[in-house]
Amino acid sequence: MPEPLKNMYTHGVICAVLTAIKKECSAFSVKKCENAIFAEGWEELELKGRMRRIAECVYAAIPYNYKDSMAVLVAVAPRFTGFEYMFFPDIIELYGQKNWTVSIPALKTVTSYSSSEFAVRPFLVQNSNRMLQHMLTWTGDKNEHVRRLASEGCRPRLPWAMALPAFKKDPTDILPILTALRDDESEYVRRSVANNLNDISKDHPELVRSIAKDWLGDNVLRDKLVKHACRTLLKQGDPEVLSLFGCGPAKHVSIKSFELESDQIDLGEHLVFTAELVSSQPLGTLRIEFGIDYQKANGSLSRKVFKISESTITERHKTIIRRHAFVPRTTRKLHPGEHGIALIINGEERVSRTFFLKTND
Repeated sequence: MPEPLKNMYTHGVICAVLTAIKKECSAFSVKKCENAIFAEGWEELELKGRMRRIAECVYAAIPYNYKDSMAVLVAVAPRFTGFEYMFFPDIIELYGQKNWTVSIPALKTVTSYSSSEFAVRPFLVQNSNRMLQHMLTWTGDKNEHVRRLASEGCRPRLPWAMALPAFKKDPTDILPILTALRDDESEYVRRSVANNLNDISKDHPELVRSIAKDWLGDNVLRDKLVKHACRTLLKQGDPEVLSLFGCGPAKHVSIKSFELESDQIDLGEHLVFTAELVSSQPLGTLRIEFGIDYQKANGSLSRKVFKISESTITERHKTIIRRHAFVPRTTRKLHPGEHGIALIINGEERVSRTFFLKTND
């Protein structure tokens, strides 16, 4: 199992930051702040809980007002780059919502080093019109991290972040930001635009269908963005979106065989399956996927779709061999019992089988 992310907050990592703060603020007590951070309950805290405690303890240990404290932290932040240093923008989120004049430039500065994508969201909730104006301005910034913040920060369904229910209900106000960044020179930024649109597609599929039709065909990079933005709709087998990418109904394709190596597997093993696709004409453009119907704790099934390939096939026959691992993951608990697997061609389930998963529980 990989090392839990929360364990990245070692004494060495924390003390390096505290020592750097001390150089900018002589009245700052490194030892006092360190003791507060690693006080009782630290071991029980998960990643975001540890991040929040660091933010609270660091801010409490700087004996200045908010404006002067931010001057210290903005000076220190560029020396530490990476996800683990997101407690810098977290301090702004916690203590800066009443001082936009100081906070907005600070969010813009520290995002280059640790990302302000979480911290900006309470400002959007507090006054979306005002914050969106700042973010629209950021779309023209020379720094790609700032431009990405404009899109990533207003994602309606940003993972691990606080919800933005107003944008789930009506994302219209964030569309100018996405439009401004759709042809950004940075793939890092364009990918964020795609992720934002994919979020929107989960609540407003008709809007993303319309945007996809409007944006497609202008240039290759934008086409790539649009396809990534439509990934949920594609996995859902949305016929209109599939047709946009040339994956219309494939009635000419037959499934000659679909076999499982075994219909019983143990936890930790691979499910191996083969399939043969045949046609009296070239197979053409096919999006080939398989869906696993996972057993849930309550006995119901929940499907997850996995892509095998998407290409234009000039042959009349294709053999598929695939291995799918059934190993414990933090994102999915595996339960024993009957599961299902289905082969999906251009969004249409064509054939299915059942198998039994055995676990050690």
